[in-house]
Amino acid sequence: MNSRHFSNLARHVVASWTLVALLSSVTGSVSALALADEKAGQPTPSKPAAPAAPQVKLPPGVTMERDISYIPDGDASQKLDLYLPEKPADRPLPLIVHIHGGGWMGGNKFPCPVVGMVAKGYAVASVEYRFSQKAKFPAQIQDCQAAIRWLRANSKKHHIDSEHVGVVGGSAGGHLSALVGTAGGKKAFAPIGGNEDQSDRVQAVCDIYGPANFSTVMQQAADDKNIRNIFQFNSQKDPYSQLIGVSLEGNPEKTDAVSPVHYVSQDSPPMLILHGTHDALVPYAQSEEFAAALKAKGVQVWLQTLPGSGHGGGGFGKPAINTLTQTFFDKHLKGADVKIELVPEADVAVEPPKPAAK
Repeated sequence: MNSRHFSNLARHVVASWTLVALLSSVTGSVSALALADEKAGQPTPSKPAAPAAPQVKLPPGVTMERDISYIPDGDASQKLDLYLPEKPADRPLPLIVHIHGGGWMGGNKFPCPVVGMVAKGYAVASVEYRFSQKAKFPAQIQDCQAAIRWLRANSKKHHIDSEHVGVVGGSAGGHLSALVGTAGGKKAFAPIGGNEDQSDRVQAVCDIYGPANFSTVMQQAADDKNIRNIFQFNSQKDPYSQLIGVSLEGNPEKTDAVSPVHYVSQDSPPMLILHGTHDALVPYAQSEEFAAALKAKGVQVWLQTLPGSGHGGGGFGKPAINTLTQTFFDKHLKGADVKIELVPEADVAVEPPKPAAK
């Protein structure tokens, strides 16, 4: 599986993972590869220049400030988009930070699939980060934490409630969201970009089929009948080893450092985890292991199983899943007096996808 495949996968993931019903007001489509060419400004001589990115029609009453540098004079990818209501709210708004997926080597922050949450009473930021082709881990988590600190440092300017920040992402974005949650406030990674007086802790995490433990993912993939050799581990086609720059075998220091499960503690924030049982890219067992580690430390965690769903699609767009996700954020970022209840698995079960060819 090469980087182009992962960029295509990222577009599929962003278009399909959860919150789809909430985000139906977002129209248009964007080619991640075309956007990458546009940002680089260096189209291949033998090919015509990539067209400008299609305009995305924002929901009524939403404004967007695009490509804000969260690190002064930083890399071209160290930027975020900020979505706010046109009419200022009467109080600072809780913030949801979106981190996109794409195997840590593709995908794009724009358009943001959670922009619809602005109409639900939130500010929304969508973060870009350096890919593994450009910078190895921990660059990605350092970027995400820098973006969160920048957002807090500028919270008064943008009318954001800096005390109530949540994060959400799918696949690689789920991994980084979970890592933001468990490693936040621990100074596990050297801060970059300044604003070190600001916290990088968050108050809620929605992790959508993100890898949680690089030390166990190979064995879990081998044990999972739904995994069909999508890529060869510890090769140029393996996004896991490409992220950390070494083999997943025999380097526990690096596999621990990149794994959200390694940082779980009793002060980890509440987490909602969504994962399909037939995910052929990230074994379902990764989320089972992560949820068990959180529970063992007394952390509030909800693991929503989606029988038959794969890596996106399937049951992730069911209205009940969208309601669950919003209820989770409303409770932990707004203090709403609501009860979080997992959706009965029978209500979100779908026909499993056909196995990939061996």
